[in-house]
Amino acid sequence: MREEEKIKAGILFYPGDEELRAIKLRTHNLNVDYNNTYEDETEKRRAILGQILGELGEGSFIQGPIAFHYGIHTRIGRNFFGNFNLTIQDDAEVTIGDNCNFGPNVTIVTPIHPMIAGERNAMLTAGGEQKRLCYARPVHIGSNCWFGASVTVCPGVTIGDDCVIGAGSVVTRDIPAGSFAAGVPCRVVRPITEADSMVHKPEILADNKVI
Repeated sequence: MREEEKIKAGILFYPGDEELRAIKLRTHNLNVDYNNTYEDETEKRRAILGQILGELGEGSFIQGPIAFHYGIHTRIGRNFFGNFNLTIQDDAEVTIGDNCNFGPNVTIVTPIHPMIAGERNAMLTAGGEQKRLCYARPVHIGSNCWFGASVTVCPGVTIGDDCVIGAGSVVTRDIPAGSFAAGVPCRVVRPITEADSMVHKPEILADNKVI
């Protein structure tokens, strides 16, 4: 079984595998290319993201700088906005739905390392070789989600549609759709309801209107 297949199977894999290192090197270099572009070089930026990501929907914009680990394991929907310093360590699959907005310094991680130090340093492969192994769990984020600044999403988490995650949160467990969640660790504070509409904040709404 190839190391890439082990990742998808959710079992221990060797991140130093030649094939995996080649994918990461290519993506890391493309990250640098993207981060060296100007914001108005839209076609160039789009072309680079097309080489990095498994999928990027129409109308999406990433401010940069960016840091994708594999890139090809990440699929992003339409009308995504990612602010400064988006980091996605996508050893396992990462999916992001449509119309999501991320504040600055959002981090999504999928790899997990053994808790016991000796096992973290080296384990025996099926072939009897000592190697540093880890495993990974996918992250799935629904559509119409808003993440505040410096949100961290941990391995294996699913966040439903229409969620708001408060700034600085560390999301370690699933968040159901339509929730406002915040904290370290992140917990559901309450459901998002019609009472949250800007209609009820006329001093902020001013002469604008809700569609």
